[in-house]
Amino acid sequence: MRKHRTQTTQTAIDAFMARKSEIDNQLARLQALSDEHFNVSPDKVHWGHVGDLGLYANLLRQITDAAFKEGEHGESLVRK
Repeated sequence: MRKHRTQTTQTAIDAFMARKSEIDNQLARLQALSDEHFNVSPDKVHWGHVGDLGLYANLLRQITDAAFKEGEHGESLVRK
């Protein structure tokens, strides 16, 4: 039984680290794209680009709210 628990724990650790690596890679790619102004030249910016960034910001807000327990994932300050 103890060996099974150790194997299960190691499997969870391996899976956790694989997911963390996946997130780290995604964040690095997003940062690189942001550093390049999302591949949009300043003289070519239009409202569609603003909308795209709004979508990205909203999706990232969902992630950060979940990770930091804020927004809809936060605890209500007023108890009913």
